[in-house]
Amino acid sequence: MTVTETTETIVMTGATRGIGLEAAKALLQLEPRTHLVVLARAASAARVMPDLLAVSPHVSTVDVDLASTKSTNAAAQQVEDRLDAGCLPALSRVVCNAGVHLDSALHTTVDGYERTFAVNVLATHLLLRRLHPHLRSPARIVVTVSDAHFGDLRHTGGTFPRTAWNSPDILFRPGAYRRSGTVRAGRRAYATSKLGGIFLVHEWARRLPEGIDIVAYNPSLVIGTGLASEAGGASDFLMRNVVPALTATPLVDTPGVAGLKLADAISGVTKAPSGSYVHRKRTMSSSKDSYDPAREAELWAWLENVADQDPASPPL
Repeated sequence: MTVTETTETIVMTGATRGIGLEAAKALLQLEPRTHLVVLARAASAARVMPDLLAVSPHVSTVDVDLASTKSTNAAAQQVEDRLDAGCLPALSRVVCNAGVHLDSALHTTVDGYERTFAVNVLATHLLLRRLHPHLRSPARIVVTVSDAHFGDLRHTGGTFPRTAWNSPDILFRPGAYRRSGTVRAGRRAYATSKLGGIFLVHEWARRLPEGIDIVAYNPSLVIGTGLASEAGGASDFLMRNVVPALTATPLVDTPGVAGLKLADAISGVTKAPSGSYVHRKRTMSSSKDSYDPAREAELWAWLENVADQDPASPPL
């Protein structure tokens, strides 16, 4: 089967490990006429391409560093060029699954932004800004978030502190939190960035045309993804030594199980209206703090200002 025999394209970040890789393999197996474009660092993509190609020949990659606005825009441009040239079939879904969870809130990108927010929020917006005009209805966008944004004992078992939302000018700069050099501040930055991801989904849902849906997807607690290892401290210890004991309960999923649930959200098997919060396989409410139109509009305006500073970025 050639590219011309495929019928639709999925663009996906975060498909080189954990639940993203499992979801990508599931989608390729269940939808053999789909072409998957993996946006990832070249080395990471090269490691997983044999596994993906063993499932389907319809996989290609685009090199990207999501911590760089220039690289993110260039990767999106490559996808646009392939779509416009007819090298890819119509774009039907965009999956923003990549994310980072770091050991402090002091990591700085080449653009001077705090790395957690740059990857988890800004890169998502930049990709959607360029790719959403190419989506053909019916289409779906999935943004992976986390129940860490609740910041309470019930949802995080005490492993994450409460979020600390502030103006985007502050949150996107290193050192936004008290004792920003600590592991706890890194966890707070992660949880707060996931709150920002939900804000972003709500604002995009207001602006996307009918027939193009966007949902926030929460996989909840998943072992073996490697995400906590970047954060260090108690999170890594708990994920390696305590949480695995809970896999026999409904509280924890393995990457394989969670990947199938993510694939269901991407494919539309899990029904969810645009702007909704999908917890594993059902729609539910996110935190009370995550419904704030004023914060959503402020975040949107800040992100648009950043995007407009790139002369190669088209107007929204």
